[in-house]
Amino acid sequence: MSDVAALKQGLVKYETLKQEISKVIVGQDAVIEQILISIFSGGHSLLVGVPGLAKTLMVNTISKALGLDFKRIQFTPDLMPSDILGSEILDNDRQFKFIKGPIFSNIILADEINRTPPKTQAALLEAMQERSVTIAGQHYKLDSPYFVLATQNPIEQEGTYPLPEAQLDRFMFSINLTYPSFDEEVQVVKRTTTSIESDVDVVFSATEILELQQLIRKIPVADNVIEYAVKMVGKTRPNSTTAIPLITQYVDWGAGPRASQNLILAAKTYAVINGKLSPDIEDVQAVAISILRHRIIKNYKAEADGISIESIIESLF
Repeated sequence: MSDVAALKQGLVKYETLKQEISKVIVGQDAVIEQILISIFSGGHSLLVGVPGLAKTLMVNTISKALGLDFKRIQFTPDLMPSDILGSEILDNDRQFKFIKGPIFSNIILADEINRTPPKTQAALLEAMQERSVTIAGQHYKLDSPYFVLATQNPIEQEGTYPLPEAQLDRFMFSINLTYPSFDEEVQVVKRTTTSIESDVDVVFSATEILELQQLIRKIPVADNVIEYAVKMVGKTRPNSTTAIPLITQYVDWGAGPRASQNLILAAKTYAVINGKLSPDIEDVQAVAISILRHRIIKNYKAEADGISIESIIESLF
């Protein structure tokens, strides 16, 4: 099968995948789309939303439809790195045996990652970047495909440990989850207050996901699109000669080169799921807000003047 035919078949399966997910999840189409773009691009996502918006159910449903193993880790202030990575125990033969932690799965939901100390955050983020862990001198590869969805609760800031900028940069997307509309909430209540349960069919296999990830990386991108993405990221840096007045006035710190890489990768995937064989500038713009949102640090003037990160990013278009 040619690469073009394989991509078209992937698009058909993607549409089926969305239908399967919608059996359980009402609305949140944009959020689900961004999570799936992240998975097919080989990246990780940070999900920011108040409690009770079905974040766990959403990730569980997506993992079922993708035919992947799923584990949820609830981050707490007393969680240790060994609680997520695993540890060595002495077995009956008085030999050390490694017991794998919950991080050894395809999809990890790191719930409320900003409620655990930096040492435990760093253990997870190392696994995200290297896709492997080292315990007692032994190197262990993590399962493929591997995807981390970390959630942050925006309303419970006391006693939390915010992720530093360098660690936030490892997430491809920062996705804001909002309350459902009235009609969507009515549907949620109807579905969740009866004894009827919806079964989700498996649409992809792990091998097919890895193959699609490789196909997406092969997609050619015109030089002007790559230059547009790099210029956009360059404009976010206040000390850059290309920075616009809004950036120099309201931004302390801009995005790094990883943002440019993620813009192109995500634009490729966004183009594929919209039936195109190569991304254009509109595809870069479509994914820009979620990719740059957590990589641009506003200053106190922006807070005082009520300037949002989203409006700053849109000014770069």
